[in-house]
Amino acid sequence: MQDRSTFGPWNPRHDQLRYSCTTDDRNGRERLIRRLPANRPGSQNGSGILQADGTLVRTLRIARLEAALLISESAVPARKLAQSARLIDAREVQQIIALLNESYDRTRSAFRIEQTAAGYVLMTRAALAPWLDRLHNRQAAARLSAPMMETLTIIAYQQPVTRADVEAIRGVQSAEMIRQLMDKGLIRIAGEDDSLGRPFLYGTTKLFLTTFALRHLEDLPGYATLRKPGRASEPALLPFSEDEEAAA
Repeated sequence: MQDRSTFGPWNPRHDQLRYSCTTDDRNGRERLIRRLPANRPGSQNGSGILQADGTLVRTLRIARLEAALLISESAVPARKLAQSARLIDAREVQQIIALLNESYDRTRSAFRIEQTAAGYVLMTRAALAPWLDRLHNRQAAARLSAPMMETLTIIAYQQPVTRADVEAIRGVQSAEMIRQLMDKGLIRIAGEDDSLGRPFLYGTTKLFLTTFALRHLEDLPGYATLRKPGRASEPALLPFSEDEEAAA
């Protein structure tokens, strides 16, 4: 699992960028994006005209949606985008986003709109991340250290999981890594185990999904094969908190 814990386009509040995980990078995670039928060159799709060269002739409706995504500091649900851009409904939002993404792809734009668990977000393509880091003279402090990334990966694939289980896999103490991941809002206490002492169970948060440009945990690469086998007595994850649900 690659670290996609930076946000963008440029976000003054967080001094970070966000990067799209849809990339041609061989080391990157390939994601399948559900898209509406492609538009024929020069055809009109309700809200705009896609030229033969991939250039999109934007209408005011498209411009409003694109601007709303550009200034947003986090992912925005489709229904909220429809309200902000004064569109008919979430379906029109999806149609316009599909049109924008097709134009972005065909014109080799630096941007792409991705759908995460919390909504839609305008992202900078992952291939540009190293160059942007040098441009802004920073090392992306928000990125996770190797031990934190290792711990987060174990929790993501094995959740709900106890600290003892994490330490058994890593072979080292992991209390500090878990604490730091909780401080960053990437993991949460998701329940209690039925074993002696009823230790906490840990799971990932909606912020984790948004940070890694995921809609569902099943979107993790190799999730079906790497996930631990289910146990009949395995407790269910606690529901997300009200704050996390509101973010969606």
